[in-house]
Amino acid sequence: MGWKSAASLFAGLLGAAPAASAADGVYADKTITVLVGVDAGGTVDTLARQLSRYLTKHLAGNPAIVTQNMPGGAAVVATNYLAERAKPDGLTLLFGPWDPLLQAMKAPSLRARYDKFEYLGGVGDVRVLYSRVDVIPGGLKSPADIVKASDIALGALNASDFSGILPHLALDVLGVKHRYVLGYRGGAEVFLAMQRNEVQFHSTAISTFRGRNGDFVKSGAGMGVAYLAPVRADGAFDRVAGIDDMPAFPDLYRQIFHSAPEGKTWDALNWLTQEAGELTYALFAPAGTPPKAVADMRAAFAAAALDPDFVEQTRQTNGVPYSFVDPTRGAAIFGALASAPPAVIETLRKDIESYR
Repeated sequence: MGWKSAASLFAGLLGAAPAASAADGVYADKTITVLVGVDAGGTVDTLARQLSRYLTKHLAGNPAIVTQNMPGGAAVVATNYLAERAKPDGLTLLFGPWDPLLQAMKAPSLRARYDKFEYLGGVGDVRVLYSRVDVIPGGLKSPADIVKASDIALGALNASDFSGILPHLALDVLGVKHRYVLGYRGGAEVFLAMQRNEVQFHSTAISTFRGRNGDFVKSGAGMGVAYLAPVRADGAFDRVAGIDDMPAFPDLYRQIFHSAPEGKTWDALNWLTQEAGELTYALFAPAGTPPKAVADMRAAFAAAALDPDFVEQTRQTNGVPYSFVDPTRGAAIFGALASAPPAVIETLRKDIESYR
């Protein structure tokens, strides 16, 4: 569901219920802790703090919201904490990237299941592949020049971190030789490593690419190579209006090879692009959280994500706004993990194990 249609739906829901006063809210005078599973300063942390300000605006009861970073395992540590240790009182939440791959693979490191949490709302983002320009002699002149590179160092948190595995799969599809450099605690740390030329390739959100990474790109040191766009069964895909400084990945591939991408690795990349793109960042509460707290927070998240000021702020920063993913669609996305294509999961499993 796009943000405009979601906004219309939510406006209708608001019109059907009386406005809540501060005294009506279960969060009146409470302090809510929002866990963020990566280091401070990156895309996720920044977005969590932005949304927290709008949540405060739209939650009855004037609660205080504090953000607590709990990095580790590409947000797996914080996810397990929410499932196993957080009290289900609505006062401890988790915001950030979720890992469809780990759950689909039934990885033992992820001891939680996303469909067992209370999903409160989420947003989708556009993922960008970017590179140092000096990755080839003479420098990249256009995104298509990336196929001239070899032995690219790709920064990632771990082998299954989607900010690392997406560009890894993309480079494999393009036939570009590269190697992983693992162990970073967040995208901000990977970007610092790129500035030091320890790594040369990564992926990030369009908001971060145009925000935090903007000066790096404007200086001529970095270049957007492509943005990821999921391709449907009929071969069609949606290009993103507002991103004209780099091609969509399927267009880049066709420009280089004069055909559409295909094969097992492409299927794996396309599946993960779909899963991580439609719902990129999500807000969760522990299972067993009181229904009233869940309902209030869902309403507040929808109001925050669709707040005209927030939408305009992200449009100005990113060129495109985040898309809102409501609880009904979120439940469908989590449920679909059980029917993930076995061939895709096996391809990804073998790939990840080869880098551990």
